[in-house]
Amino acid sequence: MDDRFDLIVVGGGTAGLAAAIEACDGGLRVLVVEKDSRIGGTLHTTGGHVAGAGTRRQIQRGIQDSPDVWLKDIARITRGLFREDIIAPVVEHAHEFVDWLDDNGFAFDPSTPRIIYGHEPYETPRTHCGIDAGLSILAVFKPLLEAHIEAGRAQLWLNAPVTELLTDGAGAVTGVTAYTGGRDVQVTAPAVLIATGGFGADPEMFADLVGLPLVSGAHPTATGDGLLLGEAVGAGLQGDGVYLPTFGGLPHPTTPGRVQWEERPLLTATERLPWEIYVDKHGKRWVREDELSIDAKERALVDVEDLTFWTVFDDRAVDESVPMVVNWTPDDVRQRANVRAGVHKADSLVELAQAAGIDPDGLLDTVERYNEAVDAGGPDETGREFLPARIEKAPFYAMRNHGVTLVTFIGLDVDGQARVRRSDGSTIDGLFAAGEVIGATATTGQSFCSG
Repeated sequence: MDDRFDLIVVGGGTAGLAAAIEACDGGLRVLVVEKDSRIGGTLHTTGGHVAGAGTRRQIQRGIQDSPDVWLKDIARITRGLFREDIIAPVVEHAHEFVDWLDDNGFAFDPSTPRIIYGHEPYETPRTHCGIDAGLSILAVFKPLLEAHIEAGRAQLWLNAPVTELLTDGAGAVTGVTAYTGGRDVQVTAPAVLIATGGFGADPEMFADLVGLPLVSGAHPTATGDGLLLGEAVGAGLQGDGVYLPTFGGLPHPTTPGRVQWEERPLLTATERLPWEIYVDKHGKRWVREDELSIDAKERALVDVEDLTFWTVFDDRAVDESVPMVVNWTPDDVRQRANVRAGVHKADSLVELAQAAGIDPDGLLDTVERYNEAVDAGGPDETGREFLPARIEKAPFYAMRNHGVTLVTFIGLDVDGQARVRRSDGSTIDGLFAAGEVIGATATTGQSFCSG
Protein backbone atom coordinates (compact mmCIF):
# COMPACT_ATOMS: atom_id res chain seq x y z
CA MET A 1 0.00 0.00 0.00
CA ASP A 2 1.48 3.34 -1.12
CA ASP A 3 1.69 5.73 1.83
CA ARG A 4 3.64 8.59 0.26
CA PHE A 5 1.29 11.54 0.62
CA ASP A 6 1.72 15.27 1.06
CA LEU A 7 -1.62 15.69 2.80
CA ILE A 8 -4.07 13.41 4.61
CA VAL A 9 -7.64 14.68 4.78
CA VAL A 10 -9.69 13.08 7.54
CA GLY A 11 -13.32 13.33 6.46
CA GLY A 12 -14.75 13.34 2.95
CA GLY A 13 -17.49 15.91 3.46
CA THR A 14 -17.91 19.52 2.37
CA ALA A 15 -14.67 20.95 3.76
CA GLY A 16 -12.58 17.82 3.24
CA LEU A 17 -13.51 17.36 -0.41
CA ALA A 18 -12.93 21.02 -1.22
CA ALA A 19 -9.52 20.90 0.46
CA ALA A 20 -8.51 17.67 -1.25
CA ILE A 21 -9.45 18.94 -4.71
CA GLU A 22 -7.66 22.25 -4.17
CA ALA A 23 -4.55 20.49 -2.86
CA CYS A 24 -4.45 18.14 -5.84
CA ASP A 25 -4.94 21.08 -8.19
CA GLY A 26 -1.90 22.64 -6.51
CA GLY A 27 0.27 19.60 -7.20
CA LEU A 28 0.04 17.76 -3.87
CA ARG A 29 -0.61 14.06 -3.47
CA VAL A 30 -3.58 13.57 -1.18
CA LEU A 31 -5.22 10.77 0.78
CA VAL A 32 -8.88 11.22 1.78
CA VAL A 33 -9.95 8.94 4.63
CA GLU A 34 -13.71 8.66 5.21
CA LYS A 35 -15.44 6.50 7.82
CA ASP A 36 -18.70 6.30 5.86
CA SER A 37 -19.34 4.08 2.85
CA ARG A 38 -19.72 7.16 0.64
CA ILE A 39 -18.27 10.64 0.35
CA GLY A 40 -20.28 13.80 0.85
CA GLY A 41 -21.00 13.95 4.56
CA THR A 42 -23.60 16.60 5.29
CA LEU A 43 -24.00 17.32 1.57
CA HIS A 44 -26.46 14.42 1.66
CA THR A 45 -28.70 16.27 4.13
CA THR A 46 -27.94 19.99 3.97
CA GLY A 47 -29.65 22.63 1.87
CA GLY A 48 -26.25 23.36 0.36
CA HIS A 49 -26.43 27.13 0.79
CA VAL A 50 -23.32 29.01 -0.34
CA ALA A 51 -23.06 32.76 0.13
CA GLY A 52 -20.86 35.07 -1.89
CA ALA A 53 -20.64 38.82 -2.44
CA GLY A 54 -20.00 40.12 -5.95
CA THR A 55 -20.69 36.81 -7.67
CA ARG A 56 -21.22 36.54 -11.39
CA ARG A 57 -24.81 35.52 -10.80
CA GLN A 58 -25.48 38.56 -8.60
CA ILE A 59 -24.04 40.87 -11.26
CA GLN A 60 -26.22 39.25 -13.94
CA ARG A 61 -29.29 40.02 -11.85
CA GLY A 62 -28.32 43.57 -11.02
CA ILE A 63 -27.70 42.84 -7.32
CA GLN A 64 -25.12 45.22 -5.90
CA ASP A 65 -22.98 43.59 -3.24
CA SER A 66 -19.41 43.54 -1.99
CA PRO A 67 -17.30 41.75 0.64
CA ASP A 68 -17.36 44.88 2.81
CA VAL A 69 -21.16 45.01 2.77
CA TRP A 70 -21.37 41.30 3.51
CA LEU A 71 -18.94 41.55 6.44
CA LYS A 72 -21.07 44.33 7.94
CA ASP A 73 -24.11 42.07 7.57
CA ILE A 74 -22.29 39.28 9.38
CA ALA A 75 -21.24 41.68 12.15
CA ARG A 76 -24.88 42.79 12.54
CA ILE A 77 -26.30 39.27 12.72
CA THR A 78 -23.57 37.90 15.02
CA ARG A 79 -23.45 41.08 17.13
CA GLY A 80 -19.75 41.16 16.36
CA LEU A 81 -19.11 37.71 17.85
CA PHE A 82 -17.16 35.94 15.14
CA ARG A 83 -13.50 35.28 14.32
CA GLU A 84 -12.64 38.00 11.81
CA ASP A 85 -9.24 36.40 11.14
CA ILE A 86 -11.13 33.35 9.84
CA ILE A 87 -14.17 34.98 8.24
CA ALA A 88 -12.66 38.04 6.54
CA PRO A 89 -10.68 35.90 4.04
CA VAL A 90 -13.77 33.76 3.42
CA VAL A 91 -15.86 36.83 2.69
CA GLU A 92 -13.16 38.26 0.43
CA HIS A 93 -12.88 35.13 -1.72
CA ALA A 94 -16.29 33.42 -1.50
CA HIS A 95 -17.46 34.89 -4.82
CA GLU A 96 -14.55 33.07 -6.47
CA PHE A 97 -15.85 29.76 -5.12
CA VAL A 98 -19.41 30.43 -6.29
CA ASP A 99 -18.14 31.33 -9.75
CA TRP A 100 -15.88 28.25 -9.70
CA LEU A 101 -18.96 26.11 -9.04
CA ASP A 102 -20.60 27.85 -12.00
CA ASP A 103 -17.59 27.10 -14.22
CA ASN A 104 -17.79 23.44 -13.23
CA GLY A 105 -21.41 22.93 -14.17
CA PHE A 106 -23.17 23.66 -10.89
CA ALA A 107 -26.96 23.45 -11.35
CA PHE A 108 -28.17 26.64 -9.68
CA ASP A 109 -31.67 26.86 -8.31
CA PRO A 110 -33.25 29.51 -10.59
CA SER A 111 -34.41 31.51 -7.53
CA THR A 112 -30.87 32.19 -6.34
CA PRO A 113 -29.14 34.29 -5.24
CA ARG A 114 -31.80 35.05 -2.68
CA ILE A 115 -32.36 35.92 0.97
CA ILE A 116 -32.89 32.94 3.27
CA TYR A 117 -35.38 33.52 6.09
CA GLY A 118 -34.98 30.29 8.06
CA HIS A 119 -32.47 32.12 10.28
CA GLU A 120 -31.75 35.81 10.75
CA PRO A 121 -31.68 37.08 7.14
CA TYR A 122 -29.07 39.05 5.29
CA GLU A 123 -30.14 42.41 3.88
CA THR A 124 -28.88 41.49 0.40
CA PRO A 125 -29.64 38.41 -1.75
CA ARG A 126 -26.30 36.59 -1.71
CA THR A 127 -27.15 32.99 -0.86
CA HIS A 128 -26.79 30.52 -3.73
CA CYS A 129 -27.94 26.91 -3.82
CA GLY A 130 -28.50 24.15 -6.33
CA ILE A 131 -31.62 22.46 -7.61
CA ASP A 132 -30.77 19.37 -5.58
CA ALA A 133 -29.66 21.07 -2.35
CA GLY A 134 -26.31 19.82 -1.03
CA LEU A 135 -26.17 17.07 -3.62
CA SER A 136 -25.71 19.73 -6.30
CA ILE A 137 -22.37 20.61 -4.69
CA LEU A 138 -21.42 16.95 -4.42
CA ALA A 139 -22.21 16.57 -8.13
CA VAL A 140 -19.42 19.08 -8.80
CA PHE A 141 -16.93 17.75 -6.24
CA LYS A 142 -17.23 14.03 -7.00
CA PRO A 143 -16.04 13.93 -10.63
CA LEU A 144 -13.19 16.33 -9.85
CA LEU A 145 -11.94 14.09 -7.05
CA GLU A 146 -12.38 11.00 -9.22
CA ALA A 147 -10.26 12.62 -11.96
CA HIS A 148 -7.46 13.21 -9.45
CA ILE A 149 -7.75 9.61 -8.24
CA GLU A 150 -7.55 8.31 -11.80
CA ALA A 151 -4.50 10.49 -12.44
CA GLY A 152 -2.77 9.13 -9.34
CA ARG A 153 -2.82 12.42 -7.46
CA ALA A 154 -5.30 11.20 -4.84
CA GLN A 155 -6.49 8.10 -3.03
CA LEU A 156 -9.83 7.61 -1.30
CA TRP A 157 -10.37 5.15 1.53
CA LEU A 158 -14.01 4.51 2.44
CA ASN A 159 -15.27 2.64 5.49
CA ALA A 160 -12.02 3.70 7.12
CA PRO A 161 -12.42 5.47 10.47
CA VAL A 162 -9.31 7.23 11.73
CA THR A 163 -8.56 5.97 15.22
CA GLU A 164 -5.39 7.90 16.05
CA LEU A 165 -3.19 10.81 15.04
CA LEU A 166 0.48 9.86 14.86
CA THR A 167 3.01 12.20 16.45
CA ASP A 168 6.75 12.50 16.75
CA GLY A 169 8.80 13.17 19.85
CA ALA A 170 8.23 16.93 19.59
CA GLY A 171 4.45 16.55 19.47
CA ALA A 172 4.08 17.29 15.74
CA VAL A 173 1.43 15.31 13.89
CA THR A 174 3.01 13.03 11.29
CA GLY A 175 0.12 10.91 10.05
CA VAL A 176 -2.85 8.80 11.08
CA THR A 177 -3.91 5.31 11.98
CA ALA A 178 -7.00 4.23 10.06
CA TYR A 179 -8.99 1.02 10.34
CA THR A 180 -9.37 -0.29 6.80
CA GLY A 181 -9.59 -3.70 5.22
CA GLY A 182 -10.07 -5.30 8.62
CA ARG A 183 -6.84 -3.98 10.14
CA ASP A 184 -5.18 -0.86 11.50
CA VAL A 185 -3.02 0.89 8.91
CA GLN A 186 -0.58 3.68 9.66
CA VAL A 187 0.04 6.26 6.96
CA THR A 188 2.24 9.34 7.16
CA ALA A 189 2.25 12.83 5.67
CA PRO A 190 3.73 16.21 6.63
CA ALA A 191 0.20 17.65 7.01
CA VAL A 192 -3.09 16.26 8.31
CA LEU A 193 -6.38 18.13 7.91
CA ILE A 194 -9.24 17.20 10.23
CA ALA A 195 -12.56 17.84 8.45
CA THR A 196 -14.86 15.43 10.25
CA GLY A 197 -17.77 17.75 11.01
CA GLY A 198 -19.42 18.43 14.33
CA PHE A 199 -20.96 16.32 17.08
CA GLY A 200 -24.65 17.03 16.59
CA ALA A 201 -25.50 13.33 16.22
CA ASP A 202 -23.79 12.18 19.43
CA PRO A 203 -26.05 12.61 22.49
CA GLU A 204 -23.33 11.70 25.00
CA MET A 205 -20.79 14.22 23.70
CA PHE A 206 -23.52 16.83 23.29
CA ALA A 207 -24.63 16.40 26.90
CA ASP A 208 -21.03 16.58 28.09
CA LEU A 209 -20.03 19.69 26.11
CA VAL A 210 -23.33 21.58 25.88
CA GLY A 211 -25.23 20.32 28.91
CA LEU A 212 -28.61 20.21 27.17
CA PRO A 213 -30.83 17.44 25.79
CA LEU A 214 -30.16 16.69 22.15
CA VAL A 215 -32.80 16.57 19.45
CA SER A 216 -30.81 16.26 16.28
CA GLY A 217 -31.26 17.17 12.68
CA ALA A 218 -27.54 16.69 12.07
CA HIS A 219 -26.04 14.18 9.64
CA PRO A 220 -25.75 10.77 11.35
CA THR A 221 -21.95 10.64 10.99
CA ALA A 222 -21.50 13.90 12.94
CA THR A 223 -20.30 12.15 16.09
CA GLY A 224 -17.39 14.35 17.16
CA ASP A 225 -14.56 12.10 15.95
CA GLY A 226 -12.34 15.04 15.04
CA LEU A 227 -12.63 16.64 18.46
CA LEU A 228 -11.57 13.40 20.13
CA LEU A 229 -8.64 12.96 17.73
CA GLY A 230 -7.49 16.52 18.30
CA GLU A 231 -7.85 16.49 22.07
CA ALA A 232 -5.82 13.27 22.22
CA VAL A 233 -2.78 15.17 20.90
CA GLY A 234 -3.34 18.25 23.07
CA ALA A 235 -5.67 20.40 20.96
CA GLY A 236 -7.71 23.05 22.72
CA LEU A 237 -11.36 23.82 22.07
CA GLN A 238 -13.10 27.07 21.19
CA GLY A 239 -16.73 28.05 21.68
CA ASP A 240 -17.18 26.67 25.19
CA GLY A 241 -20.58 27.66 26.58
CA VAL A 242 -22.00 28.79 23.25
CA TYR A 243 -25.12 27.20 21.82
CA LEU A 244 -28.10 28.24 19.74
CA PRO A 245 -30.83 25.87 18.55
CA THR A 246 -32.55 25.99 15.22
CA PHE A 247 -36.06 27.10 15.99
CA GLY A 248 -38.41 24.18 16.31
CA GLY A 249 -38.95 20.82 14.71
CA LEU A 250 -41.47 18.00 15.04
CA PRO A 251 -40.23 14.74 16.57
CA HIS A 252 -39.23 12.11 14.06
CA PRO A 253 -42.06 9.57 13.63
CA THR A 254 -39.82 6.54 14.14
CA THR A 255 -36.45 7.66 15.54
CA PRO A 256 -36.35 9.14 19.08
CA GLY A 257 -34.04 12.12 19.52
CA ARG A 258 -34.26 13.25 15.90
CA VAL A 259 -36.51 15.44 13.79
CA GLN A 260 -37.76 14.97 10.27
CA TRP A 261 -36.56 18.13 8.57
CA GLU A 262 -38.72 17.62 5.47
CA GLU A 263 -41.77 18.12 7.72
CA ARG A 264 -40.82 21.12 9.81
CA PRO A 265 -43.26 23.60 11.29
CA LEU A 266 -43.13 26.96 9.52
CA LEU A 267 -42.43 29.26 12.47
CA THR A 268 -40.82 32.33 10.92
CA ALA A 269 -43.23 35.25 11.03
CA THR A 270 -41.72 36.68 7.86
CA GLU A 271 -43.00 33.62 5.98
CA ARG A 272 -46.26 32.87 7.80
CA LEU A 273 -48.08 35.08 10.30
CA PRO A 274 -48.92 33.00 13.38
CA TRP A 275 -52.47 32.23 14.44
CA GLU A 276 -51.11 29.97 17.17
CA ILE A 277 -49.47 30.60 20.53
CA TYR A 278 -46.28 28.98 21.85
CA VAL A 279 -46.39 27.46 25.34
CA ASP A 280 -43.95 25.53 27.52
CA LYS A 281 -44.79 22.43 29.57
CA HIS A 282 -46.41 24.68 32.18
CA GLY A 283 -48.74 26.16 29.59
CA LYS A 284 -46.98 29.52 29.75
CA ARG A 285 -45.99 31.65 26.77
CA TRP A 286 -42.34 32.71 26.54
CA VAL A 287 -41.94 34.82 23.38
CA ARG A 288 -44.15 36.91 21.13
CA GLU A 289 -45.11 34.63 18.27
CA ASP A 290 -45.17 37.44 15.69
CA GLU A 291 -41.57 38.43 16.47
CA LEU A 292 -39.99 39.02 13.07
CA SER A 293 -36.46 38.19 14.23
CA ILE A 294 -35.96 34.44 14.18
CA ASP A 295 -32.69 35.10 16.01
CA ALA A 296 -34.64 36.60 18.92
CA LYS A 297 -36.88 33.53 19.00
CA GLU A 298 -33.91 31.16 18.92
CA ARG A 299 -32.24 33.00 21.80
CA ALA A 300 -35.46 32.94 23.84
CA LEU A 301 -35.79 29.20 23.24
CA VAL A 302 -32.42 28.55 24.91
CA ASP A 303 -34.06 29.43 28.26
CA VAL A 304 -37.14 27.22 27.79
CA GLU A 305 -37.11 24.06 29.91
CA ASP A 306 -35.82 21.08 27.91
CA LEU A 307 -35.85 23.33 24.82
CA THR A 308 -39.39 22.01 24.28
CA PHE A 309 -42.54 23.94 23.42
CA TRP A 310 -45.94 23.41 21.83
CA THR A 311 -47.77 25.44 19.21
CA VAL A 312 -51.42 25.60 20.27
CA PHE A 313 -54.23 26.61 17.91
CA ASP A 314 -57.82 25.88 16.98
CA ASP A 315 -59.57 24.47 13.93
CA ARG A 316 -60.09 27.86 12.32
CA ALA A 317 -56.34 28.49 12.35
CA VAL A 318 -55.77 25.25 10.45
CA ASP A 319 -57.57 26.77 7.45
CA GLU A 320 -56.45 30.37 7.86
CA SER A 321 -52.70 30.04 8.54
CA VAL A 322 -51.23 27.84 5.82
CA PRO A 323 -48.91 26.00 5.79
CA MET A 324 -48.56 25.14 9.46
CA VAL A 325 -45.98 22.52 8.46
CA VAL A 326 -43.88 22.51 5.31
CA ASN A 327 -45.53 20.27 2.69
CA TRP A 328 -48.69 19.81 4.80
CA THR A 329 -52.17 20.90 3.73
CA PRO A 330 -54.93 21.70 6.27
CA ASP A 331 -56.31 18.20 5.66
CA ASP A 332 -52.88 16.76 6.48
CA VAL A 333 -52.88 18.57 9.82
CA ARG A 334 -56.29 17.18 10.70
CA GLN A 335 -55.60 13.65 9.49
CA ARG A 336 -52.18 13.32 11.13
CA ALA A 337 -53.27 14.64 14.52
CA ASN A 338 -53.21 11.84 17.11
CA VAL A 339 -51.46 9.68 14.51
CA ARG A 340 -48.17 11.46 13.82
CA ALA A 341 -45.79 11.69 16.80
CA GLY A 342 -46.04 15.07 18.53
CA VAL A 343 -49.27 16.17 16.82
CA HIS A 344 -52.30 16.21 19.13
CA LYS A 345 -56.00 17.03 18.72
CA ALA A 346 -58.83 17.17 21.26
CA ASP A 347 -62.31 18.58 21.68
CA SER A 348 -61.34 20.66 24.70
CA LEU A 349 -58.24 22.50 25.85
CA VAL A 350 -58.09 20.38 29.02
CA GLU A 351 -58.09 17.15 27.02
CA LEU A 352 -55.52 18.62 24.63
CA ALA A 353 -53.20 19.57 27.47
CA GLN A 354 -53.49 16.12 29.03
CA ALA A 355 -52.72 14.41 25.72
CA ALA A 356 -49.76 16.66 24.92
CA GLY A 357 -48.19 16.74 28.37
CA ILE A 358 -48.95 20.39 29.12
CA ASP A 359 -50.24 21.63 32.48
CA PRO A 360 -54.01 22.03 31.91
CA ASP A 361 -54.56 24.91 34.35
CA GLY A 362 -51.63 26.81 32.91
CA LEU A 363 -52.87 26.37 29.36
CA LEU A 364 -56.43 27.39 30.20
CA ASP A 365 -55.20 30.53 31.93
CA THR A 366 -52.88 31.40 29.04
CA VAL A 367 -55.53 30.95 26.35
CA GLU A 368 -58.01 33.01 28.37
CA ARG A 369 -55.58 35.91 28.66
CA TYR A 370 -54.70 35.64 24.98
CA ASN A 371 -58.36 35.73 23.99
CA GLU A 372 -58.91 38.77 26.21
CA ALA A 373 -56.07 40.53 24.38
CA VAL A 374 -57.67 39.64 21.04
CA ASP A 375 -60.99 41.13 22.21
CA ALA A 376 -59.20 44.27 23.40
CA GLY A 377 -57.39 44.71 20.08
CA GLY A 378 -53.92 44.15 21.55
CA PRO A 379 -51.01 44.30 21.82
CA ASP A 380 -50.96 41.50 24.38
CA GLU A 381 -48.73 40.96 27.41
CA THR A 382 -45.81 39.76 25.26
CA GLY A 383 -46.06 42.73 22.91
CA ARG A 384 -47.65 40.66 20.16
CA GLU A 385 -49.57 42.82 17.71
CA PHE A 386 -50.87 40.25 15.23
CA LEU A 387 -53.96 38.94 17.02
CA PRO A 388 -56.22 37.66 14.23
CA ALA A 389 -58.75 35.59 16.20
CA ARG A 390 -59.62 34.00 19.51
CA ILE A 391 -58.54 30.41 20.11
CA GLU A 392 -61.99 28.95 20.61
CA LYS A 393 -63.16 26.76 17.70
CA ALA A 394 -62.90 23.05 18.54
CA PRO A 395 -61.15 20.78 17.91
CA PHE A 396 -57.97 22.21 19.39
CA TYR A 397 -54.45 21.26 18.31
CA ALA A 398 -50.96 21.15 19.84
CA MET A 399 -47.74 20.39 17.98
CA ARG A 400 -44.68 19.54 20.07
CA ASN A 401 -41.50 21.30 18.98
CA HIS A 402 -37.96 21.06 20.22
CA GLY A 403 -34.94 23.23 19.64
CA VAL A 404 -33.07 21.37 16.93
CA THR A 405 -29.32 20.89 16.63
CA LEU A 406 -28.15 21.07 13.03
CA VAL A 407 -24.64 22.36 13.73
CA THR A 408 -22.51 22.52 16.86
CA PHE A 409 -20.71 25.59 18.15
CA ILE A 410 -17.79 24.05 20.05
CA GLY A 411 -14.82 22.81 18.07
CA LEU A 412 -11.06 22.55 17.69
CA ASP A 413 -9.31 25.86 18.20
CA VAL A 414 -7.45 27.05 15.11
CA ASP A 415 -5.57 30.17 14.10
CA GLY A 416 -6.25 32.22 10.99
CA GLN A 417 -4.34 29.73 8.83
CA ALA A 418 -6.42 26.77 10.09
CA ARG A 419 -3.55 25.44 12.21
CA VAL A 420 -4.85 23.60 15.27
CA ARG A 421 -3.85 25.20 18.57
CA ARG A 422 -3.28 23.87 22.04
CA SER A 423 -5.08 25.41 25.00
CA ASP A 424 -2.03 27.64 25.61
CA GLY A 425 -2.32 29.09 22.10
CA SER A 426 0.67 27.31 20.59
CA THR A 427 0.11 25.52 17.29
CA ILE A 428 0.45 21.77 16.76
CA ASP A 429 2.85 21.30 13.86
CA GLY A 430 1.38 19.35 10.97
CA LEU A 431 -2.25 19.53 12.15
CA PHE A 432 -4.99 21.61 10.53
CA ALA A 433 -8.78 21.70 10.79
CA ALA A 434 -11.61 23.07 8.68
CA GLY A 435 -15.39 23.02 8.53
CA GLU A 436 -17.76 22.40 11.40
CA VAL A 437 -15.09 20.60 13.40
CA ILE A 438 -13.72 24.04 14.37
CA GLY A 439 -17.14 24.96 15.79
CA ALA A 440 -19.70 27.41 14.50
CA THR A 441 -18.71 29.96 17.16
CA ALA A 442 -15.57 30.72 15.16
CA THR A 443 -17.54 31.49 12.02
CA THR A 444 -20.90 32.84 13.18
CA GLY A 445 -20.65 33.53 16.90
CA GLN A 446 -23.88 32.62 18.71
CA SER A 447 -26.02 32.95 15.61
CA PHE A 448 -26.56 31.53 12.15
CA CYS A 449 -25.37 33.22 8.96
CA SER A 450 -26.66 31.77 5.69
CA GLY A 451 -24.05 30.01 3.56
